[in-house]
Amino acid sequence: MSLLLQTVFAFMRVSVIAFGGAYAAIPLVENEAVAVQGWMTYEQFADLIALDEITPGPIIINSATFVGMRVAGIPGAIAATFGAILIPCALVMLLYSLYDRFKGSAIMDTVMVSLKCMAIALIASTFVRLAMAAFMPEGELPSLVRGCYTIAVMSTGFYLIHKRQISPLPVMLGCGAVNLVVCTLLPAGI
Repeated sequence: MSLLLQTVFAFMRVSVIAFGGAYAAIPLVENEAVAVQGWMTYEQFADLIALDEITPGPIIINSATFVGMRVAGIPGAIAATFGAILIPCALVMLLYSLYDRFKGSAIMDTVMVSLKCMAIALIASTFVRLAMAAFMPEGELPSLVRGCYTIAVMSTGFYLIHKRQISPLPVMLGCGAVNLVVCTLLPAGI
């Protein structure tokens, strides 16, 4: 099978089971791109998620586009993006008609509770894996300085975004600029 078709089918597989929203889809994209296809390492995938966060648009589509671009250039980006949106578009039209018809019924309420629980579990899984990549990028325990620095950056970002209501983009760019300065001043890094 050609690489472009592999890319389309890989993201069709991801998109058909990506319930629970964008963050719930991250572990599915990661599994396909890292574990199943071997197109990238987990560290490269963590970098991809960081890029996803600073670009506008849905995370699953951005992820598909980035992975496709890495795998096969612009044609790969187009193929992966097409694979990521084809089935969800058809399913959304079908599911909306079913939801509209059966909303308020006991069965629909049960289905919605189950989907919410799945989404929480997938989001928590993603959080744990990304936190591990932030704290232990080489798979080893960080130094005390690196651990404190990572906690300080994460806490500052959380505070600015959730308590001060600052848009995530300037916070992420600011944290990146601080990290660039710190890494420049400390040649060995943190």
